[in-house]
Order: sequence, then C-alpha cells, then structure tokens
Amino acid sequence: MPVNRPQPDRHRLRSALNRVLNCRPLWRGALVLSLLAIAFLATTANPYPVPSAPSDKINHLIAFAELTILTRLAWPELGARWFVPGLLLFGLSIELVQATLPYRDFSLADLAADAAGIAIGLLPWPGVRKARASDLRRSPESL
Repeated sequence: MPVNRPQPDRHRLRSALNRVLNCRPLWRGALVLSLLAIAFLATTANPYPVPSAPSDKINHLIAFAELTILTRLAWPELGARWFVPGLLLFGLSIELVQATLPYRDFSLADLAADAAGIAIGLLPWPGVRKARASDLRRSPESL
C-alpha cells in the first residue's frame, strides 16, 4: 500500500510564498513606487517609456487594479472604505493636473476606468485577504 508523504518542496514553496505575501514593507515600497510612476506617466508629454495598452482606459483600469492590490497587501487589516476614497482622490487629482496641461485633458471616462480598476482590485485574489487578529500578532511589525 503506497504511503502518502508530505512533499517538502511544496511546503517550502508555500512557506516562501507566505513570507513574501506577508512582507508589508515590500508591498508598501512597491505601492509608493507605483504611485510615483503612475503620476509621472499621467503627466509626461513624452511617449510612454513602457509598453502600453492601445486604449488609455485599459491603462487606467490596470493601474488602479494594481494600486488596489498593492494597498491590500501593504495594509491587509485596512477596510476598503478607508483606502478606496484615497485611490479615487488620487485618480481625480491626476485628472485635475491633466486639465492644466496643454497636452492632456480632464476625462470623466478616465475616472470611471479608475473606479473599475479599483473594483477589480477588490475582488478576492489568492494571497490577498483581510488580516485576522492572530495574523497581526505574528507579524514582524508587532514586535
């Protein structure tokens, strides 16, 4: 009769993945860099130095989904009612700055794409979950 043995490689991989997912300073740094990069790309007159979707709305959707996921990883205990308004305000501030630039325009459709990206980022994703009290007690920041 075959014996089911635990697979050590699978356990190590899961453990390493959990360490990365729980490394809040990493996600907070990534969030700051993303905010800076998005602000730069939204206000530059130069062609994008990175690959871009053919539709500007797709770029907005992807950017704000990414910002939402990074926020959830950086602060898993934070409810959406606290960070969604901040992300929407970031999108609005970009549009207000673009309204003053001769090579950009204010767009309500861009804000709608930002909101859609946030909604996608709020969907349940593997590894992104609300922190439980026991998780917070075990986190490196609780020391």
